[in-house]
Amino acid sequence: MDRPTAMPHQAPPPAPQPGLCPICGQPNACAMEAERVTGVKQPPCWCTTASFSPSLLDRIPAAARHTACVCAACVAANPA
Repeated sequence: MDRPTAMPHQAPPPAPQPGLCPICGQPNACAMEAERVTGVKQPPCWCTTASFSPSLLDRIPAAARHTACVCAACVAANPA
């Protein structure tokens, strides 16, 4: 009797990093994250006045939603 072949173990996707854009992986320059990490009060983040297109928001992996900010370059490349 043949034994079933074991499925290769797949590692879970890496946890989102709040300081990196979940789309391109580059630093997102999030002032809110900088304040959280350093404890130093920051001016309002650039993203508070930015417009995010629905298609851009749809590209954020589910695990990174409400966890990591999209960077300004990705926002600029996908105008609302």
